[in-house]
Amino acid sequence: MRIYGFASYGGPEVQQFMDVEDETLRPGTVLIQTFAAGVNPADIKVRSGKRSSSVPVEFPMAIGREASGVVLEAEPGSGFEVGDKVFGSTATGKGALADQVLVTASQTAKIPDGVSFEQAACIPVAIATAWDAIQELKLEEGQTLLVLGAGGGVGSHALQFARNLGVRTIGVASHRKKKLVESYGAQHLDSQTFQDVGVNAETEVDAVFDCVGGETLQLGASLVADKSKIRSIAATDLAKELGGDAVTRRRSSVAYLEVANFIATGAVAPNINSVVVIEDAAEAIAEVEGGHSLGKTVVVFRD
Repeated sequence: MRIYGFASYGGPEVQQFMDVEDETLRPGTVLIQTFAAGVNPADIKVRSGKRSSSVPVEFPMAIGREASGVVLEAEPGSGFEVGDKVFGSTATGKGALADQVLVTASQTAKIPDGVSFEQAACIPVAIATAWDAIQELKLEEGQTLLVLGAGGGVGSHALQFARNLGVRTIGVASHRKKKLVESYGAQHLDSQTFQDVGVNAETEVDAVFDCVGGETLQLGASLVADKSKIRSIAATDLAKELGGDAVTRRRSSVAYLEVANFIATGAVAPNINSVVVIEDAAEAIAEVEGGHSLGKTVVVFRD
């Protein structure tokens, strides 16, 4: 089969198409024919070797950690059958930009009616992270959430989940993402202005969800009285120093299906910036690596 991946750690120069042996089913996995795969900033860190201590890699490995497709093979009793439309997280050491992908059975769910392969491929990393964060913060209707990095793949979905809970949202993002942030019912704060002067002294929020880190997180933390209501995916050590914490990822079939059902009912709309065919995978990764995407980038394996 063909993959788009890397045989050694490094920059974009190590990426290439490679022919490798077809995948074989492992205990606790499901083998799927890939229809779509999400690309995320974390994938760049895996390729560079910055995640070598936490993300095992089997060289040569395809890039990506989330995929959707049709089941080719599954273990008896797994709850999945050949032909099922599913999405999930890649198995340990395996990647998503490949004709066939091994996904972890306990982190795989069936795609509900009304959810496309492209949408489903966005769930395991970015959208489910946003849902986990909102669940942890335990916000009540009428409270205010400050999202730092609100225009990205995680932050933009956090705004949507919070809105569905009746939570008021403030999104810090660049000026070019103002319309996007406001389209989710949030108040937009320009990131440059926020970094320079913060916000008005009378502004107070009930929780902070950070996707940026650094000084932006420090400023955001100063606006919340209960520091335990701080969560970060960008600077977990700093968040802990400030009294908050990292986001605990559930990464389970149940959690993924919760998110998929939000999408199926129209309560949440995956913020997909671009859909790229596998032949243009390098362009998709470059778009994400550039850091200026307005949402998720998805690679598809069919027209």
